[in-house]
Amino acid sequence: MKKTRLDKILANSGCGSRKEVKALIKSGSVTVTGKIIKDPGYQVDLSTDSIEVDGEVLDYREFCYLMMNKPAGVISASWDRESRTVIDLLPEPYRNMKLFPAGRLDKDTEGLLLLTNDGQLAHKLLSPKKHVPKTYYAKVSGKVGPEDIQVFRQGIQLDDNFKTLPAMLEVLQAGEDSEVMVTIYEGKFHQIKRMFEAVGKKVKYLKRISMGSLKLDENLPAGSFRELTEAELDELKMLVNHIDQ
Repeated sequence: MKKTRLDKILANSGCGSRKEVKALIKSGSVTVTGKIIKDPGYQVDLSTDSIEVDGEVLDYREFCYLMMNKPAGVISASWDRESRTVIDLLPEPYRNMKLFPAGRLDKDTEGLLLLTNDGQLAHKLLSPKKHVPKTYYAKVSGKVGPEDIQVFRQGIQLDDNFKTLPAMLEVLQAGEDSEVMVTIYEGKFHQIKRMFEAVGKKVKYLKRISMGSLKLDENLPAGSFRELTEAELDELKMLVNHIDQ
């Protein structure tokens, strides 16, 4: 198995920044297979070596996958000079793992967001060529009816002359304010808001419910997160691998 630098393993495990990890190693707090290692560049074979930090066994994982119920008011980014980001909502060990949001939700949009450091999986999920379905719940001003369902089904010409792929629109409740579910297969800037504007309506509230096979945990409060289960991760990987074929 390919060997990996000790400082990289610890940094990817959330033990601190690269600088903090190097200091930790040089202090003699880290052992590899029972031997104190003070060289940050020491090459570790993860298939045979065990690592302990301050006497505790390190449970190393190459990648991390978190489901977050994004609240309104934070931006989907790893860092921002002015605004609070979804990464800022995580406790320190996760903030050190170089996680990033796989896809974006507008600042005022809530719901499912996948945070990971697995660039390959994120790329497959987000690639416009893959057409991974994303479903949203929305509250819309104006009565949504059969004619809107048909227009969405055909694809909508947006204000910049871009025509969307066919989308699924389900009316949950129609009235002066309507409640709907929308499934799209791409992710243009403010796409759902612009689609409803194109049919003379305005989105008042938007929440992502699912992305591919991954569905938002109903028991997850806004602003909180959890790691994906093995079953959720396996289904997600099966989906993107199937799309590749």
